[in-house]
Amino acid sequence: MEIRNILKLSVRNLRANTLRSFLTMLGLIIGIGAVVLIISLGAGAQAMIVSQINSLGSNLVGVLPGASDAKGPPASVFGIQVKTLINDDVTALLADSRTEHLVAASGYASGQGKMVYENQELEGGSFMGVAGSYPNVENATLASGRFFTEEEDSGLARVAVVGSEMRHELFNGENPVGKTFKIKRESFRVIGELEPRGAVAFTNQDKQVFIPLNTAQKILLGWRHLSLIRARVDEAANIEEAIQGMKEVLRDQHNLDSAEEDDFSVRNQADAVELLKTITDAFRFFLAAIAAISLLVGGIGIMNIMLVAVTERYREIGLRKAVGATRSNIMTQFLIETLVITGIGAVIGIAGGAVISFLVTIVAKALGYDWVFIISLPSVLMAVSVGLVIGLAFGFYPARRAAKLDPIVALRYE
Repeated sequence: MEIRNILKLSVRNLRANTLRSFLTMLGLIIGIGAVVLIISLGAGAQAMIVSQINSLGSNLVGVLPGASDAKGPPASVFGIQVKTLINDDVTALLADSRTEHLVAASGYASGQGKMVYENQELEGGSFMGVAGSYPNVENATLASGRFFTEEEDSGLARVAVVGSEMRHELFNGENPVGKTFKIKRESFRVIGELEPRGAVAFTNQDKQVFIPLNTAQKILLGWRHLSLIRARVDEAANIEEAIQGMKEVLRDQHNLDSAEEDDFSVRNQADAVELLKTITDAFRFFLAAIAAISLLVGGIGIMNIMLVAVTERYREIGLRKAVGATRSNIMTQFLIETLVITGIGAVIGIAGGAVISFLVTIVAKALGYDWVFIISLPSVLMAVSVGLVIGLAFGFYPARRAAKLDPIVALRYE
């Protein structure tokens, strides 16, 4: 029997049991859709983060607390509090001749707290303590007002510069400059508003409140360590020399002898991009592997339904064998039916995953994130291949069982 005729017969049988066919492929649809969705969202997030980091400039160097090695990034990347960096480290970096290529540097101390302006409240508002040199480090520009000075920082001034979206988040759409509001019950006066900057690594800079570093540490947070340090190098060509000098200065600051490892991690923008790619790739494939478990569930569902189909079609199988159909014909028919089910399920799953990913992209853009919609051809081909392999693997036993039926026994089956 020709493959074309077997295919027609298989499609006819599937159309005769549309609901059963759909329920058979449902698990596969969900599994493949989830895998495509996770890979797509992961690729979009990765592209967004890389773009954001690159927008800061190639001559930016970051220092993270905690050691890192070939096994992975420092623990501070995952939100674990590490206390190896302090304000004196920034002072030393700017003063030492070994870091002469640094033109600006700032420590960072981040936190969250309730913010109140008149009758408007913002629970869990995000604030960042930075030095007065922050605009030079980050290439940030002011839309109005001014940034705070180093004198205001050392004097624990209660002043703030707000991101562009805080005007609507907290200040009822009014010009925030000159307004007084509270963070954790401490009053702050807004002296400046930044131009829109977008999000960097899932942190929307336009919804941040920037306050003097010492004020954040001593009044709001109650600690003296830093979340990170960022420094700008005069020229990109001097990045490696600057990094080496920074490592030497920080080792001296932390009194580390030659046998001790660094308790910090210095990275340039290229390193930061690779680090974030490593992290996002790991999370993406881990989540995709979890989603793939549903493919196994879908495969088991396919096998069970096909076994039921074989039982219901005993007489049909017996009749076909009686008129000359071989074991190979019967087995091929049921395998093709399984492949048709998995193929259609794969297409629907891919389409569903892509649509949901596109909707997430629209929502993310509405929230201010420069999210990129990405559906890669390799991920689509992988999803289709996995679906077909599962179809063959779980459809083999029912097909083999159908092929081995004795036609006499099958024709007597009621």
